[in-house]
Amino acid sequence: MPGDTRTVDTPVRSDPEALDLRSPNLEDGAALWRITAESKVLDLNSSYAYLLWCRDFAESSIVATSDGEPVGFVTGFLRPDQPDTLMVWQVAVDSEFRGRGLAKRMLDHLVDRLAGELVAWLETTVTPDNQASARLFASFAEARDAELVREPAFAAELFPDEHETEELFRIGPLA
Repeated sequence: MPGDTRTVDTPVRSDPEALDLRSPNLEDGAALWRITAESKVLDLNSSYAYLLWCRDFAESSIVATSDGEPVGFVTGFLRPDQPDTLMVWQVAVDSEFRGRGLAKRMLDHLVDRLAGELVAWLETTVTPDNQASARLFASFAEARDAELVREPAFAAELFPDEHETEELFRIGPLA
């Protein structure tokens, strides 16, 4: 097609607003890894870890798709020692879909889905320089009329690499 500058790696998306939200499956693992890598902000885990996540924690995670292709995700798990607490591991949105409230929409959908599991609390950790995530979780707490408590979680010196301190955000009880 003359003037078409798309590459083979760039899927055409017919309607960026027509997104489906569902639990991830094994076939989504590679896309979750790619979205994380392209974020240049999140810690990139091994590709194996994303496949494992899509298999073992699919019910406490969510993926947003456009034309069947993953464009965002939230990975989480129910804490074994506090099964009423959803620990959110990562939230990521493909660059083409940022700025449209997709991260909050995925969080809302996931928490609403898990409400039947009696999830009353959401936890996550955020580095001090990640203001976008801090705003996302503050907005989520406010919209749910829930308290947001911030406290130290993992000090930088606990990490064996050049990782920043992670601050715990605990939100709840969830309405």
